[in-house]
Amino acid sequence: MVVPLALPVVDLAVYLADPTSDAARAEAAKAADALTSYGALLVRDPRVPEHANAEFLDMVEAYFEQPHDTKLADVRPELSYQIGATPEFTEEPMCLRDTRCLEIMAALPDADKPVQWTGADPKWRFFHRIGPEPTETKFPTLNAPPVVPAAFEDKWLRVMDGYGQQLHDAVEVVAELAAVGLGMPRDAFTSRAQYGAHLLAPTGSDLARFNTLNTVFAGFHYDLNFLTIHGKSRFPGLHVWARNSGVKMSVAVPDGCLLVQAGKEMELLTGGVVLAGYHEVIVTEKTLEVVERKKAAGESLWRVSSTLFYHIASDHVLEPLPPTDTDENKAKYPPIVCGDYVAKELEMISLSGSKPSQ
Repeated sequence: MVVPLALPVVDLAVYLADPTSDAARAEAAKAADALTSYGALLVRDPRVPEHANAEFLDMVEAYFEQPHDTKLADVRPELSYQIGATPEFTEEPMCLRDTRCLEIMAALPDADKPVQWTGADPKWRFFHRIGPEPTETKFPTLNAPPVVPAAFEDKWLRVMDGYGQQLHDAVEVVAELAAVGLGMPRDAFTSRAQYGAHLLAPTGSDLARFNTLNTVFAGFHYDLNFLTIHGKSRFPGLHVWARNSGVKMSVAVPDGCLLVQAGKEMELLTGGVVLAGYHEVIVTEKTLEVVERKKAAGESLWRVSSTLFYHIASDHVLEPLPPTDTDENKAKYPPIVCGDYVAKELEMISLSGSKPSQ
């Protein structure tokens, strides 16, 4: 049985008003505890208005509603799909090949196992770079210029850059709060994320075609980046496993909140004090209820996630930072250059060197 998860809510306005206040330190402790305990938290940021998410979702729904072949013009397989569109049935769930992930799945009780899948995810994705590019990098593929779809040239950059920057600014504050709460310098993470290959990464899942109960849109996986932040989706279906505890939980994002999840880069930098959270996106009974309401209202049936992946810069080394740099943690998480790590992960999910779907 899937149980609902009531995540802690962190008020970023308190920290923005005075990062040194007792109230701000309390929010930092709450953020660090939530990431340590659940691998996720909810945040409120007065700088991210609801209408910005709505405008973004409207435009991206319209993008994904275009014909398949039209969207293929925006695909860049030669850049490991790290900019532009990724077609459906291209990206594969991490657990198809990751040994640790398979072990975690096998150990879960039957009632809490993820829904099984048979191959690549039936979802589209679009990657759009947010923030300045590094002046020098050994990883140009991870730092490529944006793709602008032909039918949206008049507003694409304004909407994507605008909303993407709002999400970036919010998750950057979460990174500061987490550092303070973990006993690190305030800029321990953000200084390493400067010039990171941050990606606004909406997914598009066509519920007009894929509307069978338990259809898997994103198979059981963790995110490879540092922190992932989401605006509120118009369709439910996200399940998470808190610190791989064995309990499968559904996540509902309240109005006015953003969802933040820990990724693998954070696990590497904290020596496993914070673990990358596992999650899936599937078609649930509640998803189908929303489908019927939207169908009756003549609204879009594309499930769009307003997601941003916040990354450590490609040329930085990922290794446990003080005070998490114990001998045990350093042995478990040996140093690796972030760009090399990302390249290995992209190969794991079949994005590196792949060909676009036809």
